[in-house]
Amino acid sequence: MAWDTERTRRLLLEAAVEEFAEHGPEGARVDRVAARAGVNKERIYQYFGGKRQLFTAVLEAELAKVAAAVPLTADEIADLGEYAGRVFDYHCEHPHFLRLLAWEGLQGGPAAAEGERAAHYADKLAAFADARKKGAITGDIEPAHLLYAVHALATWWFTMPQVAHMMLAGAPDDSPASRRAGLVRMVRRLTS
Repeated sequence: MAWDTERTRRLLLEAAVEEFAEHGPEGARVDRVAARAGVNKERIYQYFGGKRQLFTAVLEAELAKVAAAVPLTADEIADLGEYAGRVFDYHCEHPHFLRLLAWEGLQGGPAAAEGERAAHYADKLAAFADARKKGAITGDIEPAHLLYAVHALATWWFTMPQVAHMMLAGAPDDSPASRRAGLVRMVRRLTS
């Protein structure tokens, strides 16, 4: 029987997502990844080279997922509020992703797939700049600052949930739907 290497790689990546999100690159253990995946830990070294390379592979796979799930096209840029809402929705459904990015940031050093990520953001910035030129979004804020602000507003709820809890204690409605609606309104105001 032939070994299904793609399935094994996928199982290891899926298991590693949770391990790295919970423990970070330093605290993660390859034996726990292997146990979660139901795979011999030697496969991690065979397929990825080691724990650091596995973390990079996890980030690259998760980055590809979010880029595919929440694209920003020139047509969609006219309503950045709704785009921010879709980013918020993605993180509601995938809370581990921002933890992975936070761990990456805490590690320092070069970012995983930095060239591809920079190109991805450059495409978004070009769309922002074009929309600004056409008057579809405000010219008061630099496109790079606006893109960063939209992402920060959409993701900070998940990055610092304890701060959101304290600041919003006593708010009449602090449901995810209310947070999303407020986010969409804020971003629309920023861009109009």
